[in-house]
Amino acid sequence: MNSDGTPANFPRTPGGRRLCLLGASGTIGRATLQALERRGHDVVCFVRPRAGAAKSLIDRATSRIVDFAAPASLERDGFRGERFDAVLSCMASRTGAPKDAWAVDHQAHLNVLAAARSAGVAQFVLLSAICVQKPVLAFQHAKVAFEKALIESGLTYSIVRPTAFFKSLSGQIERVRGGKPFLVFGDGTLTACKPISDDDLASYLVDCLEDERLWNRVLPIGGPGPAITPRQQAEFLFSLLGRPPRIRQIPVALLDGIIGTLSAVGRIAPPVAAKAQLARIGRYYATESMLVLDAETGRYDAAATPSTGTETLFDFYRSVIAGAQAPERGDHAVF
Repeated sequence: MNSDGTPANFPRTPGGRRLCLLGASGTIGRATLQALERRGHDVVCFVRPRAGAAKSLIDRATSRIVDFAAPASLERDGFRGERFDAVLSCMASRTGAPKDAWAVDHQAHLNVLAAARSAGVAQFVLLSAICVQKPVLAFQHAKVAFEKALIESGLTYSIVRPTAFFKSLSGQIERVRGGKPFLVFGDGTLTACKPISDDDLASYLVDCLEDERLWNRVLPIGGPGPAITPRQQAEFLFSLLGRPPRIRQIPVALLDGIIGTLSAVGRIAPPVAAKAQLARIGRYYATESMLVLDAETGRYDAAATPSTGTETLFDFYRSVIAGAQAPERGDHAVF
């Protein structure tokens, strides 16, 4: 071990480490890049070709366009025979559809892991998801498969499994502000989560590079404060606007019917099959809490779900209602 607690094979860069960041063009990736730079790390962003248009978002850091499906590209265009101390990945499939998930959440990460080991990288920090505790969907199985490979790789690792993002819980702000009801599944208390902000999660990811207590661990993490349900989210939004709550309940059985219909049609129309998969993802999040799962009881445990950071979802709601711009949600949109 070095005097600062890092593994002996970690070369040091004055003021920080040299690392490659994956997924820097995404929301969490951009926040992580900022956190890394604030702490003095030397960052090279490996960017997928489709993210090339977003390259301007990360132009203050060195960025390299890499084909993650091609190991030769990772070595030639990414690592280039240079020294890197660590990899930090915020990269994920955009839709969670099976083909995309296995290509990105699993195979692309396997390719990076192999190239990183060949380049002498000693540490790998992975942004995963808390929903992989109970894998049902393709993207969850893909993430779990790579987590296993990373754990067995011999590298110092941190696997971070955050709860819900503010981004994914912001979609109904404009509905409510526009006079429409807030939509919930069931009675709005089927699920709960400890939402975490981009900046708080980014700071935690960078902590994983630096804090020995976070090494070689799987780390569920949520934001500050108690777990909250969709109904509580709705009630708070309406209170901010000074209006009585208008909450519309959607039966989970309706989702089941939609999934059944899309699945049947999808047997002869592949594009419809993809929509059925997206509906299954929606159903999962409508019925499963984003909290630590107690393996013995099969129940989600808010008290056992660690918290970090300072910004709560309700702080975020206040800022958006006061005029701050809500994040672009893209494939995170449900409503």
